[in-house]
Amino acid sequence: MSAEQRLRGVRCGILTASERVSRGQGKNESGQYLAQTVGAEGGEVIAHVVVPDDVEMIAKTLADMADTLKVDLVLTTGGSGVAPRDVTPEATLRVIERQVPGIPEAARVATAASAPLAMVSRAIAGIRGRTLIVNLPGSPRGVREWMAVILPVLRHTVELLRETPLEWGREHKP
Repeated sequence: MSAEQRLRGVRCGILTASERVSRGQGKNESGQYLAQTVGAEGGEVIAHVVVPDDVEMIAKTLADMADTLKVDLVLTTGGSGVAPRDVTPEATLRVIERQVPGIPEAARVATAASAPLAMVSRAIAGIRGRTLIVNLPGSPRGVREWMAVILPVLRHTVELLRETPLEWGREHKP
């Protein structure tokens, strides 16, 4: 499958958690990068929402994307660090049914040598129904680096959640 088609047919939601961006005081560079990357990879952005760093608003938005919009994948950016207002992981834990710890673990390990702050990321990934939710860093650089690590497994994970028959040991090709 060409690199441009790794997310073909995948319905995505993007959530940016940021006080400043939600008040119109900053640019949503990380969210825009995610939307561009999803589109370039053949995915469809169904919703792109900016919310403040509020655990209830984040949780409600994640649940709505999974339950009402029925997206396959939700990518969040922002709010996954150690600052007191960083609550995206807590909101995500409220709505997911199962965790997928290998996704953020792999991204942290792969990026820590060049970006030591990856070690303090509290990002998580998990499943709600048939939707994969993945927390990403808030910085544009962090989002780019993490996407380079996780992008190769996203489609396969979505296919497993859809219960699409796959031949084990081979990459799924639509």
